[in-house]
Amino acid sequence: MSKNNMICDLTTGICGEAGEEEMQMIDLNLPQKKIQLYYVTDPICSHCWALEPVLRRFEMQYGQYIELHTVMGGLLESWDGFADVKNGISSPADVAGHWREVGEHSRMPIDGSLWLTNPVHSSYTPSRVFKVIQQQDENLAKAFLRRAREAVFAFNQTISDEEVLIDLVNQIGLDGKIIVKEANSSVGQQLLDQDFALARSLGVRGFPTIIMVNEENKGVKIVGARPLEYYVKGLEQSLSIDSLQAKSLPLFGSLLEQETLLFSKEIEVMYDLEQNEVKTFVEKELSPNEYVAKEILGEIYFEKK
Repeated sequence: MSKNNMICDLTTGICGEAGEEEMQMIDLNLPQKKIQLYYVTDPICSHCWALEPVLRRFEMQYGQYIELHTVMGGLLESWDGFADVKNGISSPADVAGHWREVGEHSRMPIDGSLWLTNPVHSSYTPSRVFKVIQQQDENLAKAFLRRAREAVFAFNQTISDEEVLIDLVNQIGLDGKIIVKEANSSVGQQLLDQDFALARSLGVRGFPTIIMVNEENKGVKIVGARPLEYYVKGLEQSLSIDSLQAKSLPLFGSLLEQETLLFSKEIEVMYDLEQNEVKTFVEKELSPNEYVAKEILGEIYFEKK
């Protein structure tokens, strides 16, 4: 300690260096090292749509431990020469039945009849739009991906069509024509190619794949749509800790305000409800002038007014 630090100021009541604030907040906790979480997906991946309820809850409760990177994997470049022998898919018509099975099993609504009438010709098109938006704003990119999936799975819209994409981008407050034009340029494809290279470097061969990597470049790979406990356990293993501190669940009103539309299954997973409890839960949480209840493909869903 220097001689100056021996001086005590009668005005401030400080022995030592002057200039300190009288009261200030401090945090002596060591900075929490975050896991890098890579979510490799595709806009028309049906099992990714099925995963949405679980992934949302995982992010809500454990997002403080992760840095999330959404990576486009490239499910369908075109139908020219495409064949998924394992799933018996070689033409658009073959997808319809597969999608219906996933929808019935997961209870995330999937129509799928567009594959018989106006099929998606490439998932690269909406993927490039996602990448262009992601360069500007990660949250808006996430909102676009959600709107695109609602459109193609539940509301049977062909999200490779330019007009559909322009409308979806407009819905999130951006200029759809400008974004889609850039996505269709070489810039959009370059951004998408970067994601493809990253997915290859991570050893990803199917979607959804979630990879959690710690600072030592070691971690966990989880392939397919799995229950919540898989991702919690994977995060614990990546962090080398026995238990995580889960954040409180958001109020339903706040969640609906953020998401604008939620299907019954998503509410059930978020709040540990049975299917027959959802309607009563929503009525208890919100007043009738705050939401609209609708039904599609035998599933109820809620939109904010």
